[in-house]
Amino acid sequence: MKDRVAIAAASTTGFVAKNLGRSQASLAAEACVDVIKKSGIARDEIDGLCGSWPSAAVLQSVLGIPEVTWFGNPVIPIVDHVATAAAAVHAGLCEVVLVYHAAYRAVWNTGSALKDPFRRIATPGLSDPHPGPETMAAAVGYTGWASRYMYEYGVTREDFGLVAINSRSHAVGNPAAAMREPMTMDDYLSAPMVREPLCLYDMDVAVDGADAFIVTTTERARDMALPPVLINAAVLGQVRHNEEDQTVSLRQHGQQVVVDTLKSKSDFWIDDIDVYFPYDGFTPITLNWIDNAGWCKPGEAGAFLREHWDSEQGYALINGRIPVNPHGGSLSEGATQASGHIREAVHQLQGLAGDRQVTDARRALVTAGGFFFNAQGLTLHRP
Repeated sequence: MKDRVAIAAASTTGFVAKNLGRSQASLAAEACVDVIKKSGIARDEIDGLCGSWPSAAVLQSVLGIPEVTWFGNPVIPIVDHVATAAAAVHAGLCEVVLVYHAAYRAVWNTGSALKDPFRRIATPGLSDPHPGPETMAAAVGYTGWASRYMYEYGVTREDFGLVAINSRSHAVGNPAAAMREPMTMDDYLSAPMVREPLCLYDMDVAVDGADAFIVTTTERARDMALPPVLINAAVLGQVRHNEEDQTVSLRQHGQQVVVDTLKSKSDFWIDDIDVYFPYDGFTPITLNWIDNAGWCKPGEAGAFLREHWDSEQGYALINGRIPVNPHGGSLSEGATQASGHIREAVHQLQGLAGDRQVTDARRALVTAGGFFFNAQGLTLHRP
């Protein structure tokens, strides 16, 4: 389906790291209404729905979409949603898919959300504490692998700090970002330690907000209001040992599968892109993506960022022209599970990124997700 399916439009509500007093469904609906308007189509032209939260059934009711012929509720990150929607369009199950994702400060990621009875109700399966033995499951696993990365390659916490500072410096110029205060290396190093070796600024910020996209055939997208962004290739990568405590090594996990497969499927790679979006849910994830994508040798991502650092701007500019997460990423725009990365890529390729706009941006690479069960990749370009 290379280049036969496109993202026609992308919208966002913007993100905040506080309780807006709104439901997840209302946030998703706001982004969806906006993206429908921007694409220039009528509501009843949508015949497919794809998102995680709220369910497709709930969102269809909220938006008043008369009927759909296909819907899906994939798991995060959001490359999965775009890939699933694109496959449905290409297969003829539907023609115009509304893809959506509402990030929400849930009870498992903020203390204040845990104290909010409405948020406990709105988080199925997570309403009650889950006591049990110490494990490496979920977020804790990245602290162990961060330590392993430091041990194997002799890097320091300053390497992680460069990722955090890069994201924050870009977020300063993004009105949709939750965290816009400038950050220095001293700020990073003096931040509260959450779990050695990762501090407060090594972890993505929980937010309320939503993104939405229109995915359709390239032919149909050409008739819509904005320039289409073609999906050149998409990959979801996973290896047999995909649990946090069972992963074999830093060189044998989902990222390598994504990179190898995406390179073979796509018509372009890092030498030909104009903007790069490595996932930054945790800072060591970003360093690994930079290593594995081929920008440098394993363990040299920190040195690579220093080599391409624009000290005046406070962020990396690869070869003096390619920004890394120009929207601020998960660390500063907010934990959007990659919907923000994809939305910014679309806006950059449509020339809609405002002050962040990369001149004549034509190709973008998104490497989303982490090491384990959720590594994903997407190449996008404008014709």
